[in-house]
Amino acid sequence: MVVSGKVGLEEIIRANHVLSKVIEPSPLQRNELLSTLYECNVYLKREDMQVVRSFKIRGAYNVIQSLTPEEREAGVVCASAGNHAQGVAYSCKQLGIEGKIFMPTTTPRQKISQVKLFGGAFVEVILTGDSFDDSSNQAKAYCAKENKVFIHPFDDIRTIAGQGTVGLEIMNQMSDTPDFIFATIGGGGLVAGVATYVDSVSPRTKIIGVEPEGAASMQESLKQGKVVTLSTIEKFVDGAAVKQVGELTFDICKEKLDDIVVIPSGKECTTILELYNNNAIVIEPAGALPVAALDAYRDQIRGKNVVCIISGGNNDIDRMQQIKERSLVYEGLKHYFILNFPQRAGALREFLEEVLGPTDDITRFEYTKKNNRDDAPALVGIELKNKDDYEGLIERLSRKDYDYIEINKDPKLFNLLI
Repeated sequence: MVVSGKVGLEEIIRANHVLSKVIEPSPLQRNELLSTLYECNVYLKREDMQVVRSFKIRGAYNVIQSLTPEEREAGVVCASAGNHAQGVAYSCKQLGIEGKIFMPTTTPRQKISQVKLFGGAFVEVILTGDSFDDSSNQAKAYCAKENKVFIHPFDDIRTIAGQGTVGLEIMNQMSDTPDFIFATIGGGGLVAGVATYVDSVSPRTKIIGVEPEGAASMQESLKQGKVVTLSTIEKFVDGAAVKQVGELTFDICKEKLDDIVVIPSGKECTTILELYNNNAIVIEPAGALPVAALDAYRDQIRGKNVVCIISGGNNDIDRMQQIKERSLVYEGLKHYFILNFPQRAGALREFLEEVLGPTDDITRFEYTKKNNRDDAPALVGIELKNKDDYEGLIERLSRKDYDYIEINKDPKLFNLLI
């Protein structure tokens, strides 16, 4: 089984020929709103419009179709937080190969359902572990025990070559050479493949990788000059929540990546909502990262041709309230407090009339502990119409001599209570 080696132009062109039998090139669309906002030409490479709603079909199919008859007969195994699993499942059904799909227990329900839909009777989903890395370790152990082929989501030259066809399509679809391409980094397969192709045909195009703040494993690896394993990661951006990037992808990124931008989860969420509200694009957190990174490059991209790869659109509708909440907190429009609240008649009315501003709104109010004392702690959520109203709210709380704790400023307390 070919896993290591060097990825070049030839491998990506060959992968593109193979993939032409099962997928269509995804659209490259100029976005008028983003172009106006950033005073440049912003194009969105819509991998969310693939048959499995992400770019992962490319690498998965390219690997599986290359297996020997003996390997196909044995069956394949993969580990994934969702998108790679869907690519493997689709490929298994297309090629008539049995697949075992190991997924973290934290995987959104929508992605699990899609895997079963695309794979049908050819795949079995096994939920195990709290993260991709946990699932990956168990999948590899199962492979060794059962003598099956492991389809790596990023650290295989065939996977990287498959993902690199995104770069090939971008260069074929652009009438003008792109100055910047922004791509999400999880394990690094997409950005490594795109950087390999684009650097070969347009060395002046800058490739910018984008990682979530809670799982910036490539940035840390490049900083230390070797692949490192993060001790903990935030799993919210499930499509890019990887503790350790690939050895192959690291080597490519070390040579060909121009920069990495790290994005807070709240910023991702704001971008998701804006793309939905302004463009009717449904996007997952990992897919929002490249667009979210444009603010960090506002000055450099002015007047340039910019491509943002929308890596996937597998977003569970059940997560939208959480996405909105994170966005409001990040934008400074939602604040949570623990207030030592008087337990007497008229106390709440007094709070509403003398502390809340005219456009402020209480979105949550609950006593955290009730007893016979004169006052008790209450958890209070307040949504502001304008973030500048925050200073007035704090001033009025202090003037009324409320004893309070700002939960937004205490990450541990915020995660515990909110």
